[in-house]
Amino acid sequence: MIRGNDPILLTPGPLTTSLATKQAMLRDWGSWDAAFNGITLSICRDLVDIVGGGDDYVCVPMQGSGTFSVEAAVGNVVPRNGRVLVPNNGAYCARIVKICRYLGRDVVDLPVPEDQPTTAAIVDAALAADPTITHVAQVHCETGAGILNDLPGIAQVCAKRGKGLIVDAMSSFAAIEIDARATPFDALVAASGKCLEGVPGMGFVIVKKSVLEASAGNSHSLALDLYDQYVYMQKTTQWRYTPPTHVVAALRAAIDQFKEEGGQPARGARYAANCAALVEGMAALGFRPFLRPEVQAPIIVTFHAPADPAYDFKRFYAAVRERGYILYPGKLTQVETFRVGCIGAIDANEMRNVVSAVGETLKDLGIREIGSARPRKAA
Repeated sequence: MIRGNDPILLTPGPLTTSLATKQAMLRDWGSWDAAFNGITLSICRDLVDIVGGGDDYVCVPMQGSGTFSVEAAVGNVVPRNGRVLVPNNGAYCARIVKICRYLGRDVVDLPVPEDQPTTAAIVDAALAADPTITHVAQVHCETGAGILNDLPGIAQVCAKRGKGLIVDAMSSFAAIEIDARATPFDALVAASGKCLEGVPGMGFVIVKKSVLEASAGNSHSLALDLYDQYVYMQKTTQWRYTPPTHVVAALRAAIDQFKEEGGQPARGARYAANCAALVEGMAALGFRPFLRPEVQAPIIVTFHAPADPAYDFKRFYAAVRERGYILYPGKLTQVETFRVGCIGAIDANEMRNVVSAVGETLKDLGIREIGSARPRKAA
């Protein structure tokens, strides 16, 4: 766990990293050096193993934030005449809709309430109503609210109907079980700075090899051409363009720690314990989570903002930060909220300290009425 003077990041990424992960960035690497290329290859093998991809899937790393890799996945996996269904119950689903429109991919924006998960039945009905849809792009954990969508059920519907599935697993990969053998997908996207507990700067797409090999010529972008990146790496073991070398080295260290902890089951259990400690402690202060417990992912929790007129998020945020914790603003459109992340190199004891910091802040700012949700103020 992290110790030191830096504030703890209670966000869905970037997040607080361990000392060993930080120390991995103290060495400089040559981007064409065989030792560095060996690190990249070992990371790609391990990432495929996490989802049980075997020989059917490959991992293609990409420079940039996770959104770069989401765009790369959509632009490569979906042909230019494809049509994408995006079940939309939050900000990151809406971002995929925007990506599709930027890329000129026909998109069906299917609204789902922010507090309701996308289910297999919802997707099945949409596919039945529109047989021209070729692909579904599904966010697994929508951190706009912290909701967990029914990825296993949706994957089975897509397989039954012969539709491609692109999974944005940015905030779930390595924490919530995804097994390609039981939950088949065309492509799954995640990033270094999330539940693997690396640092930001590298995304990756775990993609079915047959789908990738059929995608040549689909990409709208040279820099985001997954197929070209894959072919070049197969031929040379190198990245096409300058890789984020320190980020890659840190991710190698982070994955080593992930394995030592016990892999996805252990990582998920720690985050679940963090989430439980947070929700219990905040409830004792009077805070109410936005989501029902049965649809809450153990990644980030959205809380209703206090009803007290003395509450102002910026002042609240600054006061909690002074006590060593960085919160996250709300992403919902109808009610005012704030979010607290449960992921990173932290444990349940740290979450109890977070609750103490929030309690002290309420007293200092004179916030007495926690109460029910306030309507979101107009921008």
